[in-house]
Amino acid sequence: MSHQPEENGLSLRPSTLKEYIGQKNIVRNLSLAIEAAKKRNEALEHCLLYGPPGLGKTTLANIVAKEMNANIITTTGPAIEKVGDIAAILTNLNEKDVLFIDEIHRLNRAVEETLYSALEDFKLDIVVGQGPGARTIRIDLPPFTLVGATTRIGLLTSPLRDRFGLVLRLDFYSIEELKMIIQRSASILNIEIEEEAALLLAKRSRGTPRIANKLLRRVRDLAQINSKEIIDVETAKQTLEMLEIDKNGLDYLDKKYILTLIEKFSGGPVGIDTLAASIGEDRGTLEDVVEPFLLQIGYIKRTPRGRVATSIALKELKFKETLI
Repeated sequence: MSHQPEENGLSLRPSTLKEYIGQKNIVRNLSLAIEAAKKRNEALEHCLLYGPPGLGKTTLANIVAKEMNANIITTTGPAIEKVGDIAAILTNLNEKDVLFIDEIHRLNRAVEETLYSALEDFKLDIVVGQGPGARTIRIDLPPFTLVGATTRIGLLTSPLRDRFGLVLRLDFYSIEELKMIIQRSASILNIEIEEEAALLLAKRSRGTPRIANKLLRRVRDLAQINSKEIIDVETAKQTLEMLEIDKNGLDYLDKKYILTLIEKFSGGPVGIDTLAASIGEDRGTLEDVVEPFLLQIGYIKRTPRGRVATSIALKELKFKETLI
């Protein structure tokens, strides 16, 4: 449990909704809800953010706290192992505090059930003792805001999901939005970048700001080693080649996924566990990190029988079509 640390000592995260680039619908909805809550002098209603990794869920949680002039307490689903852990967090909250739980889909059932009354009525029910002598103590909690983040909304139970007043989906960013993010980050990092170089990095960033900023940092490293004051297209191209990132933003693992699907399994269908075992990667990594982008660009389909490579992937990777 912690306050959000800065990235490598220098945060590239925006700190207000006005600074936030992209996700216009989410920004509009949050702005409205925050303004209304402030007018009523109430805590913001609970908010669930979902979507692929790296799109800004943690950043938005921190922005919500700042816009509400509130403290933020940050933790993760797996870190809250026992009912006592969540009870300790909840009883230490002050009025209007923001509790941010990342990977909220990984809360265990007992902890989740303890949250129900806390979210709905701001009451905490604690069972004291065991057996016939057990009794329940009800503790009043100050009104607070829970911001939950998940990459797997399908794994949340309905009772938990229904207790969020705001349920907001983050989508992949456009190339233009990513270019603006890269230019903003370059300014924070105090290095100039040519517009064409920023555009090239944006096209290779898989629609994801986290990846865009990671690529920018690597390109900056190469530019500084080569004593270049401005990041040009040539430096950007060199860096992307070193990182084995192709024109579609596919990296080594993405290409390994597609090649395994096509070469070993004739394009599918194949089950995710079989595919993960063949690649030598964790199933969760494939589902959370690799597949969302491959689905977005139309390279794979999820079917009831398993994963299937599309004709787009076969054509792009210069394979003869094996699917009928």
